[in-house]
Amino acid sequence: MSEAALFHDPDYPVPGHGKTWFATTRDGASLRFASWHPTVRPVQGTIVVVQGRAEFIERYSETIAELRRRGFHVLTFDWRGQGGSQRFVGRGRKGHVGRLRHYEEDLALAMAEMQAKFPPPYFVLAHSMGAALCLDAARRDALPVSRLVAMAPMLGLTLIERPQAASRLASVLYWLGFGRSFVPGGGDTAIATKPFEGNRLTSDPARYARNAALSAAARHLSIGDPTIGWVRAAFRLMARLSTPSAALEVKVPTLVIAAGQDPVVSTPAIERFAARLKTGAALVLPMARHEILMENDAIRARFWAAFDAFIPGEDQGASSSPREQAEGGLMQRLAAGRDDPATAGGAATVP
Repeated sequence: MSEAALFHDPDYPVPGHGKTWFATTRDGASLRFASWHPTVRPVQGTIVVVQGRAEFIERYSETIAELRRRGFHVLTFDWRGQGGSQRFVGRGRKGHVGRLRHYEEDLALAMAEMQAKFPPPYFVLAHSMGAALCLDAARRDALPVSRLVAMAPMLGLTLIERPQAASRLASVLYWLGFGRSFVPGGGDTAIATKPFEGNRLTSDPARYARNAALSAAARHLSIGDPTIGWVRAAFRLMARLSTPSAALEVKVPTLVIAAGQDPVVSTPAIERFAARLKTGAALVLPMARHEILMENDAIRARFWAAFDAFIPGEDQGASSSPREQAEGGLMQRLAAGRDDPATAGGAATVP
């Protein structure tokens, strides 16, 4: 197990005055945690940043700084099998998890650390796989937070042409003993280090290059393609959330933000799920790719306008543009559950 200390790179500075530590799940996995205090007053509470697959704490340095400037304590962690947390395969570059319940244990530990060490109110900002796991936890009363922002949640995979066949194949291969093997054609190369042209993550070349350099420099934190075990767990999670009752069972007020040009997860599946939420709404950012927080400044500004309207944060008054104020007003109406002609089908589209 490596040290909990954060990786520092002069080209990708990590916010200062952070604290890092390891904590252990009930089933014995050691996870790396990090936290920061807010840089402004008044304090707005605590927000937990929950990553997607193949990510690690340091990739969210820009977001962490933005949240601290909004008055939040920030807590985040690396899922087992990635980043600086414990890995369970001899070839550490494999993106592996054995069972879906292992991720549930990780998230339960994060919630326990949040409640034990940080002040309420509590919020979650989650991405992709992490967003799907948080939605599932919210429907099981296992997400003790006031509000959830779920970015591009993994409710369906557009990468796979025949998902039902792929799910069945993953289960067969898993039970034949290939759970720790790469998916067919998979390898050690981290997705963030592949060429920018044709990438699935962001339209912003500068942020893409920054993240690629970070992943290359911090190779010990990066992972490559997933294993059969991970794919099986992912399909089991998506199957849970695809049932008609799943969205109705989510009790945490939720803002779902989808990427209109997402080549990784299914935006239509996200919109269908959001339309059934009792206490939530969806916003589609049509030009965004999968990693919304790694997108260009214009897309990120629209994201933060919606975030600030949904989760208590800094005063948006004089610092907001008329467009951002209008978008913020839209999200306030959505959060309050009021009808709005722009939300037909459960999602508002920001041009």
